[in-house]
Amino acid sequence: MSKKLTSRSEDYSKWYNELVVKADLAENSAVRGCMVIKPYGYAIWEKMQAELDKMFKETGHQNAYFPLFVPKSLFEAEEKNAEGFAKECAIVTHYRLQNDPDKPGKLRVDPEAKLEEELIVRPTSEAIIWNTFRGWVQSYRDLPLLINQWANVVRWEMRTRLFLRTAEFLWQEGHTAHETKQQAVAEAELMNNVYATFVENFMAIPVIQGLKTESERFAGADETYCIEALMQDGKALQAGTSHFLGQNFAKAFDVKYANKEGKQDYVWATSWGVSTRLMGALIMTHSDDHGLVLPPSLAPNQVVIIPIYKSDEDLEAITEVANSIISDLRGKNISVKFDNRTTHRPGAKFAQHELQGVPLRLAIGARDLANGTVEIARRDTLTKEVVTLDSLNDKIEGLLKDIQNDLYKKALDFRNDHITEVETFEEFKTVLETKTGFISAHWDGTIETEDKIKELTKATIRCIPLEGKEEAGICVFSGNPSKRRVLFAKAY
Repeated sequence: MSKKLTSRSEDYSKWYNELVVKADLAENSAVRGCMVIKPYGYAIWEKMQAELDKMFKETGHQNAYFPLFVPKSLFEAEEKNAEGFAKECAIVTHYRLQNDPDKPGKLRVDPEAKLEEELIVRPTSEAIIWNTFRGWVQSYRDLPLLINQWANVVRWEMRTRLFLRTAEFLWQEGHTAHETKQQAVAEAELMNNVYATFVENFMAIPVIQGLKTESERFAGADETYCIEALMQDGKALQAGTSHFLGQNFAKAFDVKYANKEGKQDYVWATSWGVSTRLMGALIMTHSDDHGLVLPPSLAPNQVVIIPIYKSDEDLEAITEVANSIISDLRGKNISVKFDNRTTHRPGAKFAQHELQGVPLRLAIGARDLANGTVEIARRDTLTKEVVTLDSLNDKIEGLLKDIQNDLYKKALDFRNDHITEVETFEEFKTVLETKTGFISAHWDGTIETEDKIKELTKATIRCIPLEGKEEAGICVFSGNPSKRRVLFAKAY
């Protein structure tokens, strides 16, 4: 496994692509635009999934599973949603293959096996889920209905990049039904907060919570809440979204309930989701020219122990000490790997675990055994120190907390240093090309201005910050009155 990567400053995109492959996270598959998530990459995703699933269940949600295929008529039922995803849909038209009489050994679509109704491979599941909800909701006693599913979806992207944008990806999607508008809005806000808490506390990535503009909303939503993060190259990445759907899907699929007065009314809805795109965010926020840098909360192995020995007797003695350390650390819920492979030299092991971002590396040799010490190396700072075996457990616990906190603080300082207020469009363009990051600017609230800025600069309105206050000003582009600042950035 080669350690050398293209430097971030030389070519950030190439650095990212190389890192994903060389760190054994994922690779391109035989299917155009699709990826194979390798065991090490999937182990990180599993830890994300486990923490999020726990948070969903703690807020009252239950997991279910719905079909991959959506009948075209159902997909078309909510018009805005259908239009929004139409260009990304994969469609199943036939259900059988047959031998090709003109090409021996080859198969062709059986023309007699055409489906009566075409099936959409889900780009999102609102249609099939809301058609199902119609049979689940009869009375106010059935509400709120709080459902989540872990699944895959297909969006036929033309330009793909591992984790960030692929034709098929893994995600979770929550779908809920409520009695009142207020309850549904509160649910959408709650889940956006859940996402922000997860990304900040576990991924060590600071985020800005906000609302999307009308043109950036989820297709079929009345309001879209989001969390926006900033990557090391100064581009923004949408890390999660939560949508208040109003009664749009309830009316499209006739999902009604009998209220306490016995009258029929449509339910109010939300949907919310995050995907394996979070893997891309994790990589790009913390990693360096040596490879991955993983926050301890999500690292598959928080500690790796590497023996350095010359004889089988040395290895046997080191193994005894290592097993004792492993037992103690696992008792503290710290994940640890003993890399005792005989097929790799210590230097190659150091390089691999550095590339794969293991937070702490312990090296134990014969001299360490004699002195009762261990060498500890931090992945985030690339610093080393020697500690006694007696103090090792407490030292490791403290260092893992320090690494988690330090990674968040470093990312927060970078993010805060890259939020720039501007007053003119010339300032806007200069910051975008030289400093990058988020640009805080006044906007007149029109789609026309938003589209023109995007056309001229490729920067989009990432969000209207929830913590932002109303502030009278002049639009940075049109010169028309503005009520508040919004955040612009180039984005993934």
